[in-house]
Amino acid sequence: MNPLATILSQIPKLLLLVLLSFAVSAPGQAAGLVKDIRLGVSDARTRVVLDLSQKVDFRVFLLDKPRRVVIDLPSLDWPTKGPEISNSAKLVNGLRFGQFTAGKSRLVIDAANPVRVAKSFVLGPSSGLPHRLVVDLVPSSAKDFAKQVKKDREASRAQNKKTAKAAPPPAFKPRTKRNAKPVIVIDAGHGGVDPGAHGRKAQEKVVTLAFTRELAKQLRATGKYKVYQTRNRDIYIPLRQRVNIARKHNADLFISIHADAIQRKNVRGMSIYTLSETASDKEAASLARKENQSDIIAGIDFADQPSEVADILIDLAQRETKNLSVKFAKLVVDNARHKTNLLDRTHRFAGFRVLKAPDVPSVLIELGFLTNRKDEKQLVTSSWRRKVAGALVKSVDGFFRGTRVALAQ
Repeated sequence: MNPLATILSQIPKLLLLVLLSFAVSAPGQAAGLVKDIRLGVSDARTRVVLDLSQKVDFRVFLLDKPRRVVIDLPSLDWPTKGPEISNSAKLVNGLRFGQFTAGKSRLVIDAANPVRVAKSFVLGPSSGLPHRLVVDLVPSSAKDFAKQVKKDREASRAQNKKTAKAAPPPAFKPRTKRNAKPVIVIDAGHGGVDPGAHGRKAQEKVVTLAFTRELAKQLRATGKYKVYQTRNRDIYIPLRQRVNIARKHNADLFISIHADAIQRKNVRGMSIYTLSETASDKEAASLARKENQSDIIAGIDFADQPSEVADILIDLAQRETKNLSVKFAKLVVDNARHKTNLLDRTHRFAGFRVLKAPDVPSVLIELGFLTNRKDEKQLVTSSWRRKVAGALVKSVDGFFRGTRVALAQ
């Protein structure tokens, strides 16, 4: 057999191996489907039911500050919307769901009062109904709720010790070298179990991901920068981890993309925020409080989170970093002015946790308001994304032309 015929005869086998390899190694592959989420309310209990495509393993635990019931499941595909929370649901304020880590999804229930998980079980298909995960919540006392939180926390720590040894956060080390090309980390706000703000149709986590993909594409096309994204799919990333991703890549600039929501539906326009422990105004302070609750929304246990490190080196590094952040913010305002509507007093500042990398100039951009019909319409439009992303690329070019970070020749 000639060499060409030999190669051709092997193609089906090679193709099969590639397909098998992808099936085994595809990251974040969903284990099944959540067909529906239902809420049953009575005087005695509140029942949460997940209709599932197959039987799944699950874990239920309680968290405090604020009170939450968390249900961890394998990676699943979830419906777009959950059930409406009626006024009769005295035990539940709200719920959120979605991807939490690469192999885990999560449902978080906000408890209006102390609760106890009376029952949690999976039912097999019957009477035309699919597999169902059932969780019954009943009233409890504050004392008993606290006891259960402590018990669940101890169980979590015991499980974590089996998989990884706890390590203290590394000491802060100032940067000592420049990158060959400026490194930019782009952060799509929210994601997975944390949907962010809602419009009439659009979700913030979807809007931010679409925009950051466009911005990353345009920045890479210049050939001038090395670009990383904190997430490139619908998954939750803790705030501290977003900051750590920037520092891990020795970033020269961190851009966090968001979309706002407000009760006053006539308010619209882009705004940009830089870090300050003293907010520029009440609206900026309120927005920072809301954005900083992302980890709470996703069901993070703050009892196990290391505290912020107070260090004179961090303070010195942040002084220069804040000045550079302000410089970039001013460039964004100038370049975006003729590309989209801007909020009055476009550049504002407040204490956003996601902007706290001591040595990485960082900004948070609110693309617009999902609660304003005109803003929402343009936020989901590809032509608007391309135009505004182009304004940000121009701002990035101007920023690196005038800073100590030299563009690669």
